[in-house]
Amino acid sequence: MSKFQNKTLFITGASRGIGKEIALKFAKEGANIIIAAKTAESHAKLAGTIYETAEEVEKAGGKALPIMVDVRDEMQVYNAVKKAVEVFGGIDILVNNASAIQLTNTLDTDMKRYDLMHQVNTRGTYLCSKACIPHLLKAENPHVLNLSPPLNMETRWFAPHVAYTMAKFGMSMCVLGMSGEYKGKIAFNALWPRTTIATAAVNMLGGDNLMNQSRTPDIMADAAMAIFSKDAKTFSGNFLIDEDFLRSEGITDFDKYSVVPGGKLAPDFFV
Repeated sequence: MSKFQNKTLFITGASRGIGKEIALKFAKEGANIIIAAKTAESHAKLAGTIYETAEEVEKAGGKALPIMVDVRDEMQVYNAVKKAVEVFGGIDILVNNASAIQLTNTLDTDMKRYDLMHQVNTRGTYLCSKACIPHLLKAENPHVLNLSPPLNMETRWFAPHVAYTMAKFGMSMCVLGMSGEYKGKIAFNALWPRTTIATAAVNMLGGDNLMNQSRTPDIMADAAMAIFSKDAKTFSGNFLIDEDFLRSEGITDFDKYSVVPGGKLAPDFFV
């Protein structure tokens, strides 16, 4: 039996991309997946809904609970966590994956977009963590994973898009602080890709050219599984890069993750 059989994962932004890939990875292990995302109806430009992901999770061997959640809304988050606990009896793992992005300079970033990025990325991560912590404290090996970058406080990562960098680094600061606050009780770690990942967001940023220089979301899902296999009491407060971490776990074949095997890879931000 898999160590993740009947374990419960609460994953934000799981209707597509990396969040969905993590959901499916753990579904194959017999886990329970809460698909907490905003998209309940098909979108013209973005594929994937919470219900479509739920169907795939069930087909893969897991149990799914799709809940329409805007991580900016405190009541929606708390209600989703309450529903998850009612259905599955608890929460073992939280994945803070939901994120908003706009790579614009200061003058080209309107405050509505600034607020969106900070409310989804930093505040949403803080809120979901806060809502799940009481239940995570009761779990056998509780983990929180934020899809956020290492805290490289260098001008070059801020200058091109101050607002976005601040919002993503806010997620990483949650790891820095909460890993200390809950040391020995709950693991808080950050995971970030070395290369761009073939998701809808990357497609919107760079089209087919950037997609073809990307890796598939599988690499992030494999890294997540390796992280959650660690002892939460000791493996915490880490800012992990997918490739480096998987190499340390004995993975040597990274070509399998490339959209175009053997092709050029585009580096992601912050690394």
